[in-house]
Amino acid sequence: MADEPQGSESHREEPVREEMDWPIYGAAVRELAHMVADDGYQPDMILCIARGGLFVAGSLGYALAVKNLYVINVEYYTGVDERLDIPVILPPYVDWVDLGDKRILIVDDVADTGHTLALVRETALAQVGEVRSAVLYQKPQSVVDCEYVWHHTDRWVNFPWSTEPPVVDLQGAGTSVLDA
Repeated sequence: MADEPQGSESHREEPVREEMDWPIYGAAVRELAHMVADDGYQPDMILCIARGGLFVAGSLGYALAVKNLYVINVEYYTGVDERLDIPVILPPYVDWVDLGDKRILIVDDVADTGHTLALVRETALAQVGEVRSAVLYQKPQSVVDCEYVWHHTDRWVNFPWSTEPPVVDLQGAGTSVLDA
């Protein structure tokens, strides 16, 4: 190519990624629901890890006829392959009152390192009767081996809800929602 400096490569290889679009998501979450149901597990509530787990938990709630969906917010990832040293649970916090004998299904989109799931699992195990986990994707390095996994991968996953950039400009904001 005439426009490229001498010695440069004409193309750069992008890392291979898992690509999930909405039709694949629909089939995947339905298969995940069948895994849970076929195993005979009937959760009393679904605890979703925000944000990626919100979509999966809502879909599983409908498929498994579970109306009790709780949300737990955990901050860990700050970007692609960028994370805090340890995951941190953010407010609002789950009210664990009267859940001592309940069966909980913890749901997220992906178990990457598994540290977020491990924190949520440890927190829930201290409060409820039984805990199991369901994810669309689990990576080999995950410290948590989820009971229900749609697909195992070692690739970064592009989900239909997080592939596109935000429609708002957050660069000049200077403060986060938590700072307000």
